[in-house]
Amino acid sequence: MGNLKTSTLGKSGVKVSAIGLGTVPLAGFGVDVDYEQFETTAWCAYEQGIRHFDSAPMYGLGKAEHFLGHFLRTRNIRSDVVVSTKVGRLLTPVSRAKKGNVIFGINWVNALPFVEEFDYSYDGIMRSFEDSQQRLGLDFIDIMLVHDIGRLAHGDNNEVYWKQLVNGGFKALDELRRNGHTRAIGIGVNETDAVLEMSDEFDLDCCLLAGRYTLLNHEPLQYFFPECLRRNVSVIGAGVFNSGILAAGSRATAKTYDYQAAPADVIAKVKAIEDVCAKHGVALPQAAIQFVHAHPAVSSLVLGAKDTKEVSQNITAISTPVPNAFWDELKERRIIPAEVPTPSIDAAKTAASQSA
Repeated sequence: MGNLKTSTLGKSGVKVSAIGLGTVPLAGFGVDVDYEQFETTAWCAYEQGIRHFDSAPMYGLGKAEHFLGHFLRTRNIRSDVVVSTKVGRLLTPVSRAKKGNVIFGINWVNALPFVEEFDYSYDGIMRSFEDSQQRLGLDFIDIMLVHDIGRLAHGDNNEVYWKQLVNGGFKALDELRRNGHTRAIGIGVNETDAVLEMSDEFDLDCCLLAGRYTLLNHEPLQYFFPECLRRNVSVIGAGVFNSGILAAGSRATAKTYDYQAAPADVIAKVKAIEDVCAKHGVALPQAAIQFVHAHPAVSSLVLGAKDTKEVSQNITAISTPVPNAFWDELKERRIIPAEVPTPSIDAAKTAASQSA
């Protein structure tokens, strides 16, 4: 059994492993995944030291939560792990759904027969939490994340959903944490503004931030990360591959960046990173993972995996040392900022060792 360093989220006391397993790929994201594959992959993650499992009602329209709960129960490991899921979406049976309820139109393969709708009200969050308890089969859920609130997700409708939070949603979240039904409250989004706006109104323990801090995106360095450190809001990094290009590289058939075809300037930057990788014997995914994990504001990462091979690749990527000269050259070429924190030669060893 492997060990990974653990970090505490904000003031919550919840400790998460350096890597958590994201269940999007295991919920049928574009390809069919049965329970046997889910269990085999999740057990591989557990055996290699992963102790944080992240889910959401959205993932497979309830499928990920069903599978995860059954896995934890039959393997009898619930007390050993941290579970996070999300609120803000309600699932309605297809037969009773209003036309047009489907959000984002993600191609879930063999999803459960539900459609989703946003609801950040007091009743909506309480129902979302209780529904997740039922699907997971859990008495309490360690981390609850408000899912996809913000202008990036909702555009002009964000004001409507924000008012739902202010007028009752925050009260529900406070009650859930204060009464011990959850231990940590956070926000799971693809933008930094929503995190700080919510932190202005509510005492956050953490945020799950997808795709905004990567080898290609450095915007959080100037203001967002310092504010998270000042406010004691722990960052769980996600989307470290920018939806694919920092994993598959510039030569992949499908070069995706933020879920769209990668533009020419992004491909050129990835090629420049690959040149430095080749010179120093570093794998591109290895650099992508360790770069994000190195920032002091980032407590841990959530990385998706659809099979045991990808789990092992992620563990290897965070635990294999990267030469200091690699990071130095990225800075010299101005591919990453000169002041950005990067791993020391011992950082990978530290990430792969259990903290005291």
